[in-house]
Amino acid sequence: HVQLVESGGGSVQAGGSLRLFCTASGLAYFSHCMSWFRQVPGQSREGVATIDQVGSTDYADSVLGRFTISKDDDKNTLYLQMNSLDREDTAMYYCAAGSGKERHCLGWTDLSGMTVIQALGPKYWGQGTQVTVS
Repeated sequence: HVQLVESGGGSVQAGGSLRLFCTASGLAYFSHCMSWFRQVPGQSREGVATIDQVGSTDYADSVLGRFTISKDDDKNTLYLQMNSLDREDTAMYYCAAGSGKERHCLGWTDLSGMTVIQALGPKYWGQGTQVTVS
């Protein structure tokens, strides 16, 4: 049984930083693509950042240069370092993992909307952690 658990969310002033964490059980990070998505109530879920099995990364244009995705395979932990936060970053942030069979997953960052995401994107999801920027 795969379980992803996010933490690290909270409230921060614009210009501040937060670091999100995602720990997993039931899968090994070194063999799975991992992503962060976010969603604002009433809006579509959107990709934020993706890291593949060998550590290549991809970012949404809106966070490029401000956010950094990384992972520690030994600790089975995924990170999202968020700097220079602004109000538009306020959202629920979700950790997601692939099935382990994916080969090209960096495009997940471009996915938007649950119908598309479920068809083309990650298989496993966490419950989310709220980030509020004021």
